[in-house]
Amino acid sequence: MSGEVDIRAAARPEPDALIQQIADYVCDYEITSEEAWQTAHYCLKDSLACSMLAMRFPECVKLLGPLVPGADLKGGARVPGTHFELDPVQAAFNIGVQVRYLDFNDTWLAAEWGHPSDNLGAILAVADYISRTEVAEGRPPLSVDRVLEAMIKAHEIQGVLALKNSFNRVGLDHVLLVRVASTAVVTHMLGGSRDDVINAVTQAWIDGGALRTYRHAPNTGPRKSWAAGDACRRAVMLALLTLKGEIGYPSALTAKGWGFQDVLFKGQDLVLERELGSYVMENILFKISFPAEFHAQTAVECALKLHPEVKDRLDDIERIEIETQEAGVRIIDKTGPLNNYADRDHCIQYMVAVPLIFGNLTAESYNDDVAANPRIDALRDKMTVKENPRFTEEYFDADKRAIGNSVQVFFTDGSSTEKVSIDYPVGHRRRRDEGIPLLEDKFERAIRGYFSKRQADGIMEAMENRAVASNMDVHEFGALWSLI
Repeated sequence: MSGEVDIRAAARPEPDALIQQIADYVCDYEITSEEAWQTAHYCLKDSLACSMLAMRFPECVKLLGPLVPGADLKGGARVPGTHFELDPVQAAFNIGVQVRYLDFNDTWLAAEWGHPSDNLGAILAVADYISRTEVAEGRPPLSVDRVLEAMIKAHEIQGVLALKNSFNRVGLDHVLLVRVASTAVVTHMLGGSRDDVINAVTQAWIDGGALRTYRHAPNTGPRKSWAAGDACRRAVMLALLTLKGEIGYPSALTAKGWGFQDVLFKGQDLVLERELGSYVMENILFKISFPAEFHAQTAVECALKLHPEVKDRLDDIERIEIETQEAGVRIIDKTGPLNNYADRDHCIQYMVAVPLIFGNLTAESYNDDVAANPRIDALRDKMTVKENPRFTEEYFDADKRAIGNSVQVFFTDGSSTEKVSIDYPVGHRRRRDEGIPLLEDKFERAIRGYFSKRQADGIMEAMENRAVASNMDVHEFGALWSLI
């Protein structure tokens, strides 16, 4: 009859298939890869090393603690390297900020980019909160093994979603995937059922995504250092709301006109290129030697190799040619004034100029006092950046996952250096044997540079190997990292 409403259109559908796949994986998948477990242990060490290194920077420290002064929670989740005990939502923000602040934690590069260890903010905050609550109420706490399992699964969700789905091409930031992955794993950690995980993950997708505005000129700024913490905070909040009984929205992705795909993804279907397992953790890229945006890691290695040859001839340089991948051209090829730390650590020219001049690149290299050295901008002005098609092709090759760069310096007398080309950075799976000792050194320097000898010794002993760390109770693990 004319004018009647078709009530069938309001029938709630089955949850989107992709969201069900995520929930089934989180709730049921058993991690059997020893390589994944071992790499997760290294990832935990590396992420906490990054956290302690970040504590040297006042701009990071000012973000930590309760959002409102005095809003602490005795017996709540602890923030490593501080006295803070907070509700798990705000603790997730704090830890997420620490891990991410220096752009020194692990990386995943595909159609989308990102840093899967960002999820540790939500995972560690929730694990510590659960464990301390369980102990206070006379029940067994979680073990660190559960933290490692959640890390593997969060890495996998974020990384596999990134393989074919390019959120950056529609202007959305990769922390969207941190929110989705963290929401899934912490809902399950908090005791959520499969249906709870589905409901919470739909909420995470409905949140949409932060714009990448703060990562790109002319608006690059420090929000990129706390955006992941913000995603962790939101994930924990959505998990807790779901467990209070908030319903989900089953076609959050596919609803015609109103779902994520139509509203924010230009009508494209979101896809999982491969089944969820432990592929991402096994292939994760560690930033070991220098805190630099990962597309430039091998460019920095190239520059360091050239430093001895050019350091005494800087005034004689005519031009510097840099070749990189398409993604490197798109996000870190940056000319003109660099206004702040965040501008500089996402500029391939800056990240090449500093090691050419000084023979190193550290977190302090992006500070204003270093950037004021006129030789840096003088070299930047002599640089050209272009795509090397081979680098792009091997970047997307699932069996290679290369991140190639080359650097060559030309002098005014017509001479030049060799063209130094490196395909795999030291943090790549193909260079694990070389990289892990350097990662262990990074960890020890970070810990001993921050804690007292006694406390640092205790942390080093507890984190020496996976077997020891995995069997610790999380509340005891958290105590190791709290300021005494």
